[in-house]
Amino acid sequence: MRVLSGIQSSGKLHLGNYLGAIRQHIELQHDNECFFFIANYHALTTVQDARRQLMLTRDVALDYLALGLEPAKAALFRQSDVREVCELAWILSTVTGRGLLERAHSYKDKIAKGIMPTMGLMNYPILMAADILIYDSDIVPVGSDQVQHIEMTQDMAGYFNNTYNCTALKRPEARLNEAFIVPGLDGQKMSKSYGNTIDLFDTPKNTRKRIMSIKTDSTPVAGPKDPERCNVFAMFKLMAPPEEVEETAAAYRKGGLGYGTVKQRLAELYEEHFGPARARRAELEADPDRVEDILADGAKQARAAAAQVMARVREACGLANVGSRR
Repeated sequence: MRVLSGIQSSGKLHLGNYLGAIRQHIELQHDNECFFFIANYHALTTVQDARRQLMLTRDVALDYLALGLEPAKAALFRQSDVREVCELAWILSTVTGRGLLERAHSYKDKIAKGIMPTMGLMNYPILMAADILIYDSDIVPVGSDQVQHIEMTQDMAGYFNNTYNCTALKRPEARLNEAFIVPGLDGQKMSKSYGNTIDLFDTPKNTRKRIMSIKTDSTPVAGPKDPERCNVFAMFKLMAPPEEVEETAAAYRKGGLGYGTVKQRLAELYEEHFGPARARRAELEADPDRVEDILADGAKQARAAAAQVMARVREACGLANVGSRR
């Protein structure tokens, strides 16, 4: 099965990104043909500083490689290194109605938050569809909040195939990630836009400081506590072994366990899990040529797959001669 996923280079990756997506991507590489791209075209809707964009793109590559992505098993590349994706996005836009785009939940949510409704923001689902369709993707791992985008991609593939009476574009299917809702420091969903994240590869000191600042109530140490209503426990149970989760939950209900103690244990678990990856990341960061070679090799694989799809698309809609002169 060919698996396709991307992650935006719009900010530092955090624990929510890892548990919600990256961990599943790393697991999928062992039994599938995987294409993972750094979505720097998409990031242009929010990051409009060239130096920061380059830095964040590099950071995403470093993070994936440090966390266990193996270039021999999965192609890792920059979205912008496959220019055909923009060509396919334009072609899809000629068969896609504006009404479909206006119904996108992500577009409506961003407009409600006061973000300027640029055409890039409105056309985001078209570019996302092109990202998926251009590699003949079978499976797209997503969270439940992204299912609509896969459905829209399926619609666009159908619009094109029906318009040109062809089968040039393959229908992809969504694969739901385990639906982890990772809480942030304030109890809301962990998100860069809320400023409540724990960056994956911050320093141990800063990470510990962030964990110790997780919001809790004023229940005294001796008092019994409800683990299901505790921000610290919500994060703890995503990091600790099941037996330790059960023991800690029982201690909560019994009383005598302070929030500070659980925060300290959470900081230890975090360092046990991400400390070795932080060291690998430092080694990779010191060898930028190696990282660039990995991205270049990944882009070469991606372009080869994209070329096959675009040949079919150009032929179907009468652009074959244009393609043959390239």
